[in-house]
Amino acid sequence: MLPPLFGGFKVTIKQVFEPRVTTQYPKAKQPKPPRLHGRHVLNRYEDGMEKCIGCELCAAVCPADCIYVRGADNSPDEPVSPGERFGYVYEINYLRCIHCDLCVEACPTQAITESKMFEFSFTNRADAIYTKRELVVDDAGKPQQLAWEDWREGEDEHTSAWMRATSPGGSADYEGEVQWSAELGYGVRPTEAGQRGKRDDGATGNVSVRVVERDKISRRLGGTVR
Repeated sequence: MLPPLFGGFKVTIKQVFEPRVTTQYPKAKQPKPPRLHGRHVLNRYEDGMEKCIGCELCAAVCPADCIYVRGADNSPDEPVSPGERFGYVYEINYLRCIHCDLCVEACPTQAITESKMFEFSFTNRADAIYTKRELVVDDAGKPQQLAWEDWREGEDEHTSAWMRATSPGGSADYEGEVQWSAELGYGVRPTEAGQRGKRDDGATGNVSVRVVERDKISRRLGGTVR
């Protein structure tokens, strides 16, 4: 029996002869999981109205104190949101943000969600403070793409999917049932699979851990593993 020291060398030497799985980053990126927490977006309803009602719950729950929100009353003639109030000021300081996604959980209207884009850097501190003008989606429902952000195809889809997995009050009767309004450019987002068998992985982008590990082994062996 080999001593533990040589057992460690055996693992290292074995890796030398295995095929490489290399991504030519940044020209190509690895596929990202649907629950990845990236840069935030402020969503709008299909009619163009903003979902944010300026309730400040996201700012209250933020453990890093990186969100600043101030609400204002809607004008009866030109309302910004369907409610009585709207988010007049909305700022996120990305020098503090830890992407915990608690703000997404706290939001009662699904106004704030997170995209899959996390590759962005700043040349000055002012650029790291995103205002409402940069966070609100455009007229097509797409996140605004700033000069220092490396957006790729699909990184705006299935934002914060894990937040939509459960149901109000934890009632299993509503698991898998849509409980939110349609979003500009995307319509009604599907729910993620719960524990009762209601699942549409193609619609939500959800991939099980078993499938991910199987694909890794398949790439290493250069074939197909079932």
